[in-house]
Amino acid sequence: MADIRGYARRCLAGDSGGRVGIEAEFLVYDRDDPALYVPITRTRAALPDLPGGSRITFEPGGQLELSGPPAHLPLAVARFSNDLDLVRLSLRAAGLILGERALDLCRPPRRQLRMPRYNAMAAFLGEPYGPMMMCSTSSIQVNVDGGPGRWERAHRFGPVLLAAFANSPWNGWASGRQAVWAGLDPSRTRSVDQGGDPAEDWARYLADARLMVVKDGWRPVLDGSIFRDFSALVGREPDEDDLAYHATTLFPPVRPRGWLEIRYLDAQDPDLWPVCVAVPYALIVDDLAAKAAGEALTEAAFPGAEPYGTGVWEEAARLGLAAPGLRAAAVACFDAAIEALPRLGASPALVGQVAAYAGRLGDKPKVDLQWT
Repeated sequence: MADIRGYARRCLAGDSGGRVGIEAEFLVYDRDDPALYVPITRTRAALPDLPGGSRITFEPGGQLELSGPPAHLPLAVARFSNDLDLVRLSLRAAGLILGERALDLCRPPRRQLRMPRYNAMAAFLGEPYGPMMMCSTSSIQVNVDGGPGRWERAHRFGPVLLAAFANSPWNGWASGRQAVWAGLDPSRTRSVDQGGDPAEDWARYLADARLMVVKDGWRPVLDGSIFRDFSALVGREPDEDDLAYHATTLFPPVRPRGWLEIRYLDAQDPDLWPVCVAVPYALIVDDLAAKAAGEALTEAAFPGAEPYGTGVWEEAARLGLAAPGLRAAAVACFDAAIEALPRLGASPALVGQVAAYAGRLGDKPKVDLQWT
């Protein structure tokens, strides 16, 4: 039988160094007609070999994902920048461009990948948000080594960073991508409760989340069963592989996998992704930055809200930096990150890019109300 507590502790007991791994998804468009669907085959045929070691994969709707190898911040950013530049040049030569937003409002969702996992996911998540999440959204995921206090920091700064990098205005939300996620099964998308012991909190989340699919036959589980119900549903006790696979179907804002996956950031303009990596990394890894920024995060940022609760994340996604107190909190977070980045080896160019982004934090995005 799977040892949920033991598994959860291993997820949170990885390397406590200072590496970062970058995973960036981008919607792919025809340069001349953004309303055209771009087949994965067309995108793949245009891609070059990548000397920086980034791995290329595709999401169900054809979104392109680059995953860079973990390294300390300067090397990780330099390698990823070179690889992404090559990708952009090669795609442009083939008449393709990478999207600048995290939600596709040009094309209704259309799934291209038909693997058993995605078939089961589509059946489980249902209309309309399942297809939108799978085919029409993109994000930047920042993976950082764990370490003392980092789990709590990743959550504490999450709503502020979500708001600061909201880049998919739609239907009254600053982050329409997060609006889509909010419409999915909350047992697998809400934030993990912060009860004081991260491993216990993650173990409880694993056990109480709904089962999406049983790999025995790849059948979706549509009756509301949670992982605790596995043996009654399947007729055998779950083993470690069942538990590990179940964990891959859960999508909380922060997910531990031997490192911490920061999953709450909208995809950015391809020229701005380094900012989206550098700021969370600095706040989570650098103790002085975390302390300075943490002092700015008081209850005033979310009056009356439960710290780390679902309402905090939703307000940040809906209102962005227009939420009361959030702009001031974001400025404090960026200031702390800017001070920390030289200590972390960031180049003057990257620090300048973060500072330039910080200077635009007061800009309010236009909200798109419908598909265009």
